[in-house]
Amino acid sequence: MSFETVSTAKSHGGVQGVYRHASQSTGTAMEFSVFVPAHEAGARLPVVWYLSGLTCTQANVTEKGEFRAACAELGLIFVAPDTSPRGEGVPDDAEGAYDFGLGAGFYVDATQAPFDQHYRMRSYLELELPELIAEQFPADMERQSILGHSMGGHGALTLALRSPDRFKAVSAFAPICAPSHCPWGEKALSGYLGEDRTAWSAYDACALIEAGAHVRDILVDQGSEDPFLHTQLMPDRLEAACKAAGQALTLRLQPGYDHSYYFISSFMRAHLEWHAERLG
Repeated sequence: MSFETVSTAKSHGGVQGVYRHASQSTGTAMEFSVFVPAHEAGARLPVVWYLSGLTCTQANVTEKGEFRAACAELGLIFVAPDTSPRGEGVPDDAEGAYDFGLGAGFYVDATQAPFDQHYRMRSYLELELPELIAEQFPADMERQSILGHSMGGHGALTLALRSPDRFKAVSAFAPICAPSHCPWGEKALSGYLGEDRTAWSAYDACALIEAGAHVRDILVDQGSEDPFLHTQLMPDRLEAACKAAGQALTLRLQPGYDHSYYFISSFMRAHLEWHAERLG
């Protein structure tokens, strides 16, 4: 599977790269970033996937996430894909809103025209990009974990709950916990999947847990001063669903923190250490 190198730079003894390839899933060029720490020849390293939030590309966490020092020490490959397909002919929100269309793929496979042709981020992340990572990087695909922020936290939780054998750990920063019940999620899921809410459940962490999906444990950090806490993110719904289902959850409300990368970078090392313990 071919790809091209957009840029590379040495960092903390390893290599931070940005890469581009032609995606069959989305029918577009897709960019992603990968940090590979220094390692012995022939070694295979565990992989941590990071899914970004609304309006972001892979560049946001790559430039502001402050993950490389920890990944270098812990021996973790860090993979950050884009949040949606992009390019000529890719449909966007009709009014150019930030919460639907470009930069807001919600990690679903769309079924509604005109989005069904390109907005296939679930297939891209479950099938296509892992195959490329396994082929082109020193990745141990038997040791994968996933985390994300906001919309990407929603993506991380739902991908892990649907594929518990693939991911040995899952965590999130301020995830959209119940997209079927918040404005961001209702707009995105109805636009990509239609008005039949039964089709939404595969992309709703609370609904998946209530239906019996289970992972070893979940870690969530949430800022107390996040402006979206009660209207969009709703961690209380996740807490209730986990409690009712017996799903292990560590939910930490971090006093004074907001929704930004100042918050994410403050707790990134703690999350990566938590993942490393479970990846072995």
